Amino acid sequence: MNVLSIQSHVAYGHVGNASAVFPMQRLGVEVWPVHTVQFSNHTGYGSWKGRVFDGPAIEELVEGIAERGVLPRCDGVLSGYMGSADIGNAILSAVARVRAANPGALYCCDPVIGDVGRGIFVRPGVPEFMKEQAIPAADIITPNQFELDYLSGIATASRDSVKEALSAVHLLGPRTILATSVIADDTPADAVDLIAAEGGRFWRVRTPRLSISVNGAGDAIAALFFVHYAKSRSASIALSEAASSVYGLLKRTEEAGSREILLVAAQEEFVAPTHRFTPEEV
Repeated sequence: MNVLSIQSHVAYGHVGNASAVFPMQRLGVEVWPVHTVQFSNHTGYGSWKGRVFDGPAIEELVEGIAERGVLPRCDGVLSGYMGSADIGNAILSAVARVRAANPGALYCCDPVIGDVGRGIFVRPGVPEFMKEQAIPAADIITPNQFELDYLSGIATASRDSVKEALSAVHLLGPRTILATSVIADDTPADAVDLIAAEGGRFWRVRTPRLSISVNGAGDAIAALFFVHYAKSRSASIALSEAASSVYGLLKRTEEAGSREILLVAAQEEFVAPTHRFTPEEV
């Protein structure tokens, strides 16, 4: 399996491609990473060095890959933080090129827009681009609860409203959705939910809530869900595998007291998770 992964990258730590690429490789996937930004570290530290690339730079790299004659062997495209609508257009152009070469290729979009407590944190124009262009082009999307609310226009507070929001977002285009970090009125205080939706059916995995706040876990779970879905074509199987692996990763990170996710030290969690979570249909 070959995946073109277009998202941000950091030299130190694990967010964007620095979080998504290795788990996919550990599962036996050949990854072709293209970076939308390259920073010294994630911005949560308050200071960083590096630069943001533009749409033409992304298109140039994709052109170079295409010149190798390998796009017919590309099984999917994964995108995350876009930085600007200009970069978003370049990503959708890459998706179109891959699909032209391989009509069976999948596009998974992690619609990075914002988060609960922080609100929208991307540049102006990016949320609109996500909703109006990227989401309709995607086969799979992996929003958090804040992003699900934004994309659906529904404030999710109950299990039924979460399902209503997922159904509304399906109408925008994507056939498979993974909603992460979901807190509904029936979610226990010591737990957090992940919900996958496909074909009018909904599955939930409920994991213990950890006392940890780190960057990059969303990028890792999007990559893992995408790979497991591409291999199984089952939203429930992909949910179980991705949730189990990321919980194990975060549990190890919490135990170590690390500010960065222990992507390398906990790599066995990607192939043989310590904790297995079985989805329930809701």
